[in-house]
Formats: sequence, structure tokens, C-alpha cells
Amino acid sequence: MSVLMRDEAQARAQFLDVQRYAVDLDLTAGEETFDSRTVIQFTALADGDTFVEIKPATLRSISLDGHALDPADLDGNRFPLTGLTAGSHELRIDAAMRYSRTGEGMHRFTDPTDNETYVYTQLFMEDVQRVFAAFDQPDLKSVFALTVTAPEGWTVLGNGIAEHTGDGRWTLAPTPPVSTYLVAVAAGPWHSVTTEHAGLPFGIHCRRSLAPHLDADADEILDITRACFDRFHEKFDEPYPFDSYDQAFVPEFNAGAMENPGLVTFRDEFIYRSAVTDTERQTRGMVIAHEMAHMWFGDLVTLTWWDDIWLNESFAEYMGYQTLAEATRFTDTWVDFGVARKGWGYDADQRPSTHPVAPDPAAVPDTASAMLNFDGISYAKGASALRQLVAWLGEKDFLAGINTHFARHRFGNATLADFIDNLASATDRDVHAWADQWLRTTGVDTLTPHLTETDTTWSLTVDHQGTRPHRITVGTYDHAIDTQSGPDRLVLRDRFDIGIPQESNPRPSTTQDGDSTTQDGDTTTRPGRRPALVVLNDLDLTYAKIRLDPGSWNTLLHSLSGIPDALTRAVVWNAARDMVRDGELAPATYLEAARTHLPHETDLALLQGVLAFADTQIAARYVTPEDRPTALATLTALTRDLIRRTEDGTQPGLRLTAVRHFIDAATQPDTIHGWLTDGTVPGGPELDPELRWRILTRLAVLGATDETAIAAELEADPSATGQEGAARCRAALPTAEAKAAAWHAMFTDDSLSNYLFTATAQGFWQPEQTDLVTTYVPRYYPEATALAVRRGPAIAEAAGRYAFPAYAIDADSLHLGEQALTDQALIPALRRKLADQIDDLSRALTVRNAH
Repeated sequence: MSVLMRDEAQARAQFLDVQRYAVDLDLTAGEETFDSRTVIQFTALADGDTFVEIKPATLRSISLDGHALDPADLDGNRFPLTGLTAGSHELRIDAAMRYSRTGEGMHRFTDPTDNETYVYTQLFMEDVQRVFAAFDQPDLKSVFALTVTAPEGWTVLGNGIAEHTGDGRWTLAPTPPVSTYLVAVAAGPWHSVTTEHAGLPFGIHCRRSLAPHLDADADEILDITRACFDRFHEKFDEPYPFDSYDQAFVPEFNAGAMENPGLVTFRDEFIYRSAVTDTERQTRGMVIAHEMAHMWFGDLVTLTWWDDIWLNESFAEYMGYQTLAEATRFTDTWVDFGVARKGWGYDADQRPSTHPVAPDPAAVPDTASAMLNFDGISYAKGASALRQLVAWLGEKDFLAGINTHFARHRFGNATLADFIDNLASATDRDVHAWADQWLRTTGVDTLTPHLTETDTTWSLTVDHQGTRPHRITVGTYDHAIDTQSGPDRLVLRDRFDIGIPQESNPRPSTTQDGDSTTQDGDTTTRPGRRPALVVLNDLDLTYAKIRLDPGSWNTLLHSLSGIPDALTRAVVWNAARDMVRDGELAPATYLEAARTHLPHETDLALLQGVLAFADTQIAARYVTPEDRPTALATLTALTRDLIRRTEDGTQPGLRLTAVRHFIDAATQPDTIHGWLTDGTVPGGPELDPELRWRILTRLAVLGATDETAIAAELEADPSATGQEGAARCRAALPTAEAKAAAWHAMFTDDSLSNYLFTATAQGFWQPEQTDLVTTYVPRYYPEATALAVRRGPAIAEAAGRYAFPAYAIDADSLHLGEQALTDQALIPALRRKLADQIDDLSRALTVRNAH
């Protein structure tokens, strides 16, 4: 299949104006294919040739202006349209299209709980061609009018209000001009909760088997939706541009969600079957806000080419966290961003595959290369850059520029240059220079403090490794002197802002407590004795790695949990995380800090983020196999303390997090096997399906369960997540037969759906089983390469992320991986994922050797 080149898209955009698509889909044609009939009305702006894209199972007929064309002329995914004359044309295409099992195109899923079937589209980038014929590029916007024939008893959802006209026929209201990748259909016997807000119909939808769980959370989901909707209307001058707002929680969805106008699709894990923490509820709320932001930035105004996809995602990421904090009870969203999301950006930005937030257009020459930029840079780093921009520009001017952008480009397309010009129109600051320094550069700056003191003052000098300017807040803290705070508590002395690089001329300023500050060159001088703790970037408003001076680090070893503000603790924990990854802090020291301070932690996001890094990176990869039992013992002791601390039932989220990580760190099966047998943790919680499968997976890793127990659990929970749990457990069993069966299912059978492939891969590789699976390490690279060619980018991405031998951390494995990257048969999606994994493997090896 041919990918679309940027030059081709530019030429076609200058040649065509596309007015309307009439798409008729018949979902009653069987389990393998559906029928797709499309009429495209377009204008050629000159005489010439072009092409239309489609990926059919069978192309039955195609005609141009009433003249039949030969379906045999289809070349891969392109049908040539030659000899077009300037003026209006009508193209008609009739095809049978394949359903997908990989989350691309029209995905089909049969729920094992009740045998009901659901289909939905995911058309991002170039997958509209899997559903209907299109001039598939984002700057050929058009009106889309869809009709759908579905089995009786199904409901059809789409971008516009759907009307059931009888006999399984549904008509969707025509859209305003939108891009091809934003068209959406979801059909099946949905369970729906509907309401009206601001004069528009709102709805949330899920599989029938999840109905009780959706109903339990419907008020929360709709309250967040309404609150964010209203808050966006306070921020944006342009009203919501579509006729309805539906949110469908769909099965086996590859992404977190997709911003289809009027019909946002979410992975249905956001409909919780089991207990979750408040931080997980906050994450769901952030995704709701993120996708709603796209209705303006992405849908109303759309990128011209995929080099600007970062702008869509960075804006929505920033707005998602900020608006949720402003409009709902989740007021501490930036703590979660700092401890969980931001590290994704830092990690991506230190790999060889790093790229500018706004890549040079020449670096995104086609759609295949564009897909590679959906990473921590486009999301987390980009959102961090926008947060720094708002801190520097001021929110008022930022929003004024955004509203100018919407007004100038509504229902059209825009570029980064347009965006920067519109921001610049609202301020006297040099936004263009800021963009060059922040958006066109790669890598992470590092800020290191150096402190000196006299009898009456102390001074701060910041060593700046990097090139970007920063506006940061410095927080200073002293040991508490009141006994009620406890011996290791800290209190804020003050916060003050500095620019990096600092101004060359001395200038006095006053901090929030009224003290005088002097900046002289790169040095800031403050009255009084030096604080016990100095934290750069205290409010986490910039994107940079932070280091600590020796005195501050010594304070933190005893008093980290005594810092009063959770966001400051997040900055400090991130600094420790970065130091471990850079080989500057021993993994055992990080674990000991966690052991000391997490039993006193009150913020759920911090607890989850630090435990996740300690478990999945330090204990699993950064310590040697010989030291892993000690690391797990530390985590077991830590989580046991948390379980004891939460026995009174007042902190269920902390307790649930501790129970999960106690299970994952278990080295002996007796305790968790007893929980499984009893159906509860003593003192709670009772075991729901998520905890039962979690325990059974760990027992499988330890060789303390078998196929009989797995089958019995699956019989008790035959749901889709139960099927995934069973696949994960079976792959985790420590026998040669189990590993061979799992490997065959992943790399030979080709029948696994995207989710079952992922579950199997998650079970296969375990840190405790490296000797058992050592022969599979050299097999992985050629077999993953062949799999990616056969099954496409979605499975390639899953194979690179989940099926990679991440625990084979030695020089031989690193050499194998580096050699594999020279294979010309690697498709781009897998090559990028392998390059990142191999760099992470190299880093893990370096960390081990450093300590």
C-alpha cells in the first residue's frame, strides 16, 4: 500500500475542491465484510490527473461522471483519475470492505459475555480508506452525509444526530466541513444514557454487558462533560461547532480516545468494572476534557499536514489538565501530570528518536513518518511548553491569540506559522523567537542550583545546561519548629520567580513575603540564612530536568514526605527519577527513599507514580537479577505498611494502590493465594475481577497455579477482560509448553485481536523467567518484523511495546537489537518502537553497571 507523500497532498489540495461525500454503509452483509457505497462531488480546479484512495476487499464498480471505470485499475490503495477537466465531477464507488480485528478502520467485536456484536470506526491518519473511498488528507475538508443499514436492535451513532427511518436504516445529519480522518460511525446494541445541555443532545454509550457500570458512573461522567463544556465556552469565543455531543466507550480501542466531532470514542476500560482510585477517575476526566478541547483545536480548525499534529495534541493535553482543574472537583491535576505524564516526555526527548515538538516539514514527508510522532514529545513535552508559554505570556493574552486563531480559520486548516502569528497578534512579546527556542529544538535542559551564604544573606546561582529560556519559581523551605508538625516536617519560607538566563543588569524585586531579592547576572541574593531546602521549578511551570544541591538532598532524605505541597513533592520525586535514569542516584537509594516516605504520602497520584517507577523500572530492570529479591522485599514492606495504615477504611484509594503493588511484588504465593481463596483482603477490599486476575497472574509467574485454576476463573468471568486475563495468565506460566503456545499465538497464528495479542505479550516476558525464555530473544526480531509486515502498524506497535524482551538486559541482547535495526524489512512503526526499546535497554544496562 502506498503512503501519501506531503508533496502529493500539497499538489492535490491545489488541484481539488471537495464539496460533499454521500456514504452508504451496509453492516448486514456478514461477519467478514460490509458494503460501502460512496458518491463524491468535487471540483477540479484545472485540467489534470489525480487519484482517490480505497482499501477494499472487492472493488465492485467505480464510475466518473456516469462513465464506468475499470476496477482492475486499482493500484494498491490508489485508483487513478486521469484526464480530468476543470469543473465539477461526481465519483461513485461500490465496494466490499473488510472488518478489522486490530482497531483500525471498521473494527468488529463480539462480546463473549452475551454474544452481542459491535462495530466502530477509527479512521485516523489514513484508515478512512478501510471504510470508504476518499481523497484522504486533512486539508481536503468536506461535508459528509452518511446512511447506515444495521441489524435490527442496533443503534447507530455518528458525527451528527442519527435518525432511525425503519428497516434498520439510519440517516446521520450531514456534518459541517471536516477532515476525512474525523468521520465516525459506531453501531451495535448500545446501552445509552442521554440528556440535554445548552440546547444540545448529549449521550454516553457502552456495550450492554457494561450497562450497570456505566449507570453507576453516569452522573460523574456527564457532570464532568457539562462542566468542561461550560468552561470551554467561557474561554473560547467560538461556540461548540457541531449539533450533538456523544461519547461512546468502545471495545478493543487502541488509543485512549479519539476526537471525532460529535462522537468521541473512548477505550471502554474507562467504564470501570472493578474498584479504581480517585486518580484513575481524574485521568478519565482529563481524557474527557482533552477530547472536548479538540472539538475546537483539531476539528473546527485542523492541521494542514501531519507535521503539525503535535499542536493538536499539545493544546488538548494542556487544556485537558487545566480545564479539568478549573471546572471540576479534580483541582490537583498538574500533580498527576508532573509525576506520571511528564516523565513520558523527558524519556522520549532523551532517546535517539527525539524530534522537535514542531518538526521541520521535511522530517514528515509522508503519513508513515507522521505516525511516529505520537509520543511523549507531542503530548507531554508539547503541553509543558504551552504551560511555560502561558506562564510567560499570561493566560489573558494566550486565550486572546487562541480566539483569533479560531475566528480566522474556523472549519478550515492552519499551520504552526498561523498559530504563532495569531498568538503574536495578542501580545508585545516575541512569540516567534519563543517558538524557535522551544518548539524547533530537541532535548531536555538541566537546571542545577549552587548555593553560597554569608552571615546575613544567601545566594543562588543556577547552572543551565541547554538553550531554552525558562521562567521558573524557586521554592525555599525550612524545618518546622512547631512540634505539632512533627520532627521531619518542612514549611515554606517563600517562593520567588527568576528568569533563566537571568537579566544582565541588577534589579531588585520583592517576593510574596515582602523580602527583597536582587538578581545580578546569573546570581540571585536573598536575605537570611540559607534554607534547608531549595527547589527549582517549584510550581512545575517549565520543562527541564532539575537537580538539587547537596544540602537540599540531605534534607530530602529525611523530610521529603514533610514537604507541604504535593506539586513540589512531584517535582522532587521527578528529580530523583531522572537522577536514577542518568546513573547519578543508585536505584537502591531511590527505593529506600520510597520505603521511608511513601508510607506517609497522602497524594494518590504521587503514590501511584512513584510505586509504578519503583516496580516496573527499578525492581524489574535497573537492579540486577541477584538484587531483585531485595528490591521486591523493600516494596513488599512498603506496601504492607500502607495496608496497615489504611485499615480504618478512610483512604480506600491508598489502600487499593498498596494492595495492587503488594500483589505485584509478591515473591511467595501463600498470602496472595489466601486472599484469592477467601475472596478478600483481610480488612478489605473484597476481590473484584481486576484484583482476582492480578493475583492469578502473579501466581502464574511464581508457578503457583495451573491451567485448571485459570479455566475456572475464566468460567466465572467470561467477559472480554476475563479473556484477556486468562491469556495473560497462560502466557505467564513458567513452563516450556506454555511459552511455546503463547509464542505461536502471537507470531504465527495471526488470529489474536489487538487486545488479546497485548495480553499474551504482557504475560510472556517476566523478570523471574529470563532463563526459561532466553531462546526466544534472538527469535523475537525476525518474527516481529515478519508479523508487522503481515498485520500492519497497530499490531506492529503492540509487538514493539509489549512483546519486546525488555528483561533480557545484557550486552548480547543489546547487540542483537542494534543489529536488528539494520534490517530494511522493518516497517516504520516497528522500527521506531524497537529503536526506543533498544535505547531503554542500553540505559538500563548503563544504570546497572554504574552501581
